Parts: sequence; C-alpha cells; structure tokens
Amino acid sequence: MGQLILMQQNAHSVDVNGHHMLMHVPTSSLFEMDQVSYSVLNQFKSHGRQSVEKVQKAFETVFPAEDILESIDGFKKLDILRDPEEENTEASIQKVEDIPLSTIILNVNTGCNLSCTYCYKEDLTTPSKGEVMSLETAKSSFDMLLQQAHDRERVNVVFFGGEPLSNFALIQQVVAYAVPCAKEKGKKVDFSLTTNGTLLTEEIVHWLDAHAFGLTISMDGPKDLHDKNRKTVGGKGTYDVVARKVRMLLQNYRSRPVGARVTLSHDVIDVIRIHEHLKNDFGFHEVGFGPATSGPLDAFNLGDGALQHVFEDMKALGTLYVEAALRGENIGFSNMHQLITDIAVGRKKAVPCGAGLGLLAVDKKGDLHLCHRFIGSDEPTYGNVESGINVSALSTFIEKAQDRSSFGCQTCHARSICAGGCYHESYARTGSLHDPVYHYCDLIRDWVDFGIKAYMRILQENPSFIEVYVEPRERSGIGARSGESP
Repeated sequence: MGQLILMQQNAHSVDVNGHHMLMHVPTSSLFEMDQVSYSVLNQFKSHGRQSVEKVQKAFETVFPAEDILESIDGFKKLDILRDPEEENTEASIQKVEDIPLSTIILNVNTGCNLSCTYCYKEDLTTPSKGEVMSLETAKSSFDMLLQQAHDRERVNVVFFGGEPLSNFALIQQVVAYAVPCAKEKGKKVDFSLTTNGTLLTEEIVHWLDAHAFGLTISMDGPKDLHDKNRKTVGGKGTYDVVARKVRMLLQNYRSRPVGARVTLSHDVIDVIRIHEHLKNDFGFHEVGFGPATSGPLDAFNLGDGALQHVFEDMKALGTLYVEAALRGENIGFSNMHQLITDIAVGRKKAVPCGAGLGLLAVDKKGDLHLCHRFIGSDEPTYGNVESGINVSALSTFIEKAQDRSSFGCQTCHARSICAGGCYHESYARTGSLHDPVYHYCDLIRDWVDFGIKAYMRILQENPSFIEVYVEPRERSGIGARSGESP
C-alpha cells in the first residue's frame, strides 16, 4: 500500500482523566479514541509519513492487524490521514443565493440617557437629539423579515438603541402590528430587548412580561465597578438607580428568564466577583461577559495583561460551573454554557455569527446593516427595507468571510467554533471586518481545550446535566441568538 500523511490541522487530541479525546476540527465533533487509534495517531505524529505496512509492523505484537486497518480507514474518512498524492482540497465556499432571515434588529432611537465610556455606537447622541425610527420603517422591516423567513416557523424582533425604552411607544406599536401579521403567515414571533434598565417602570415591566420579551440588562457588577464606565450624560454613576429598577424587574418578571450582559474593560475585569454579585445578589438567570470594542482602544480595551487575567478568571468560574453541574445545578455562566453547547452538538461555523445571513439590523432610515454594532459606522449598508436586500453585495461579503485561506485560521483547532471572531471586534481593532482577532487566538484555543475537558467530566459524572440544561438550550436556539463570546 502507499504512503499516508497526517493532516494535523484536522485533528486535535486532548487527554481527559485517562480518556484520549479527539476533536475532528472541521466539524468540532468529539470522539473518544481507543488504544489502537490513539497509538496509530501518535505513530504518525512522531514519525510523519508512514505506509500502512510500517504502521502494522510497529504494532504487530500489540494489536490485531484488522484493528489497525480499521483505525487507519476511520482516520482517512475524516481526512485526518491522507494519501500525499491527493490534491489538497481547500475548504469549500458555500454560495449565498438568498438571505433566509430569522432576526431583525430595530434601532429605534439613537438617543441614550447614559454616556458609557466604552460605548461603540457611532451614531449615539443625547436623548434630546435622538433620532427615532418611524412606525412605517418598523412595519416595513417586519414585512421584509416575514418575506425573507420563508419556511422558518419562528422569527425574532430585537429592539435596540441608544436606549430602546426611550422609544417605548414605538415598541408597543410594532408588537401590535407584528403579532397578527406573523399569525396570518403561520409563524410565531419572539421579541427581545437589551436595556440599561434606568427607564424601567412597573407598568413597562408588566407589559413586557405580558408579551414574553427576552430581556437582557446591561450591568457591570458591583457599584464600584459598574459606576466606572456606566454613567449618565451628566457624568454620574448609575448603579443605584439600575439596582433598584432591576430588583423591581426580577420580582415581577415571570414569562422568561432575564440575563445580564457585562462589558469588560481595562479596569473592570473581576469576572468572579461580578458574576457572584449579579447572579446571587440579584438573581439574574444568566450572566454573560464581552470585551469593550470601542475607540479610543488604548483607553478602554483589555491589554494583554488584563486579557490574560480575564481568561484565568473565566476558567476559574468555569471550574465552579462544572462543580455545580456535577451536582445538577446551572450557575448561569452563559459564556461557559455556550461553549459546552458548542462542543456537545459539534458546532461547525463557517462564519463567526449570523450577521448578514440570518440577521440584519435596521437604522432609522430603513437602511440595512450587518448587525446593530455597525449602525452609524462608515461601513457599507446592504439595501433598504423599502427597496429590499442587496443580495449580491451581502452574498459577496458572506462568501469572503468564509475564505480563511490567507489567515492562520487554516491550522487552528478552534476554527469551527471561532471562525475568525466578531466582525465588529475586527473592525474596531484593524479597520477590516475579515481580519482575525489574533490577540485572542491562543486564549481561545486554551478556552476550547478547557471546554473539552469540562464537557467530558460532566458527561462522565453527570450526563443528565447535558440532557436537562444543554440540549434544550440548543433546541430553543438561545445560543444562536445570544452571540456570546468568551
């Protein structure tokens, strides 16, 4: 027989408590190797190009010949072993001929009553100068969503800002319009909203609850941390008012779990203390963490030291997540929960997220953006709700996003989970939406390995946790909509 070579970029092995795990990198699928497969893989790692006969001879006194052949055949099917004469097939680029939307984000007001130091919104202004979306534009946006949703049973409308509750009247009007329209098309519509919490009233909370909104509160932890960046336009900290409003919300909200979204910056990095405060002192269902991606970057972004500290804290909190999972409890650490979900289902991502494909954002004029983060930026738009989606331009963007051949992503074992990272993070740091966020790469790979070990421990010691907490999350599509990143 001919020679075979190891396609190292397609195989990543991790030892977990005596179990030899193999991640098939192109699909993020996880396998447990028996001793035969483990030995064969290491033979190729140690000696490079090998013939089947040479491998058989190396283990002729250890394993039956047919077991060795079966293992080699399995690796070949996964493109982990390959004939060196075979043409090196590049990852296929999936052509985009349609935009099957499931989610539309409505930027209902550019005005915000806060002036957070790290805010990325380039169109942000004060409440008195806020430019609001009209009902006609909002209706046209939803009509476009229904038209593009095709066979989807559910669609999602996300309200964003500025502070979306500063245009609460429009939110109510959109819901009144969307529910019967969706029903007429045989679809269900979900609504969600991210708010700074300051404008919540009991009346608003009861209305949101009656319409089962998915709510996320932007809050950065204890008072000393929250007030560093989340200030009013006049420069005052907002913790006290947000804390009061959030406690009222959580006491009255029953339709869906409420989550918190924390923005980490150079002086707000105590992940464990923040989680403890928001989860246990307030009672948020989940707490998710994301980095600041604003400018000027040097002032607010995480430097190398702070970033390393954050990831160490993330792993420490992840360890607490695993210990709780073994007891059958979910401590509501959404970054870790999403990682476990990605590994459990074998996430295969060709692009970082659904922006521009399953999701588009609409500004006050009805222009279409990749996501809410790009509204107000100099990046091109992709049509308008009245004239329709510029499918050609959007297809070109998505197809380019799939091509990682000029980047180090080709050999990265986290590539099917990361897929290059957030478009806006790349834009904020490099000016290009497609450049990988290289400053994260080593940490992301470490985070994925940590997740593999965590997943295997849970699977071995309390598999019911996966059945109760992970599989329902995947079926509900929570992970796909949340967009959380480590």
